[in-house]
Amino acid sequence: MNEFWEAAKKKILTAAHRGVSGGNIPCNTVTAYEIALRQGADMIEIDVEMSADGKLFIFHPGMEPAHLWCAEKLSNLTAEEISHLRYVNYDRVPTQFGVNTLDEVLERFGGRCFINVDKFWGHPKEIYAAICRHNLKDRVLVKSNPTEKVLSVLEEVAPDLPFMPIVKDTHPLHGDLMRRNIRYVGAEVLFTEESAEVASPEFIEMMHRDGKLVWVNAIIYNSRRQLSAGHSDDRSLCGDPADGWGWLARRGFDFIQTDWMQMMTEYLKKENLLYRK
Repeated sequence: MNEFWEAAKKKILTAAHRGVSGGNIPCNTVTAYEIALRQGADMIEIDVEMSADGKLFIFHPGMEPAHLWCAEKLSNLTAEEISHLRYVNYDRVPTQFGVNTLDEVLERFGGRCFINVDKFWGHPKEIYAAICRHNLKDRVLVKSNPTEKVLSVLEEVAPDLPFMPIVKDTHPLHGDLMRRNIRYVGAEVLFTEESAEVASPEFIEMMHRDGKLVWVNAIIYNSRRQLSAGHSDDRSLCGDPADGWGWLARRGFDFIQTDWMQMMTEYLKKENLLYRK
């Protein structure tokens, strides 16, 4: 059963990038995910890292100095050492929030929302085993650039795990992916121009005809690298939301990932764009 497809028939699926954070609430924590669900998220995006002794934690690799005020990588620390770490807030003051394990997050949220596991590819066997332990193969999504290495890992390790390739401007591998021994459920599209193939209504309609969904990003990692031709959270908050979230919704995308869940959800509801007619 494609639970993503069934859910997307009813509404645009909203994905909370690392949960909802701000002030004293750090990203990638159970609290950030709880807030995201309260604000209407259908999916949470999580990052995964492994400790030196093989325990899986929710954390974005390489962000230790920014988020934990820690110079050491989590991959060099034991689970016991990680358990004593605390996130810092936006003023770099230590908070009460520790680093959660993958098992904690899958257990707490797996039955309440969909989960996008980012950074899956560092430890695919171990992460896949955790997903299976929690019986969540139908509710967890992984994404990546569709390199031959990635596709081979999927076929070998997790052929039944929902997968979306991340494609920019065009999607030439669509037909090949449908023939591979993977659970290809759709694509995350990146585009710098509205005229890009993957941003066109015709492309989205083609994907839907083939039973695939299309994910788009309102988030911005770097203002110099727009992910959706400027139709972003920033455009929605600082300019005209009709040209940000509204444009993405009207274009027909199935998933929209945001860092501003409540404001985006409220806007889409107000404009009668959130639910399918």
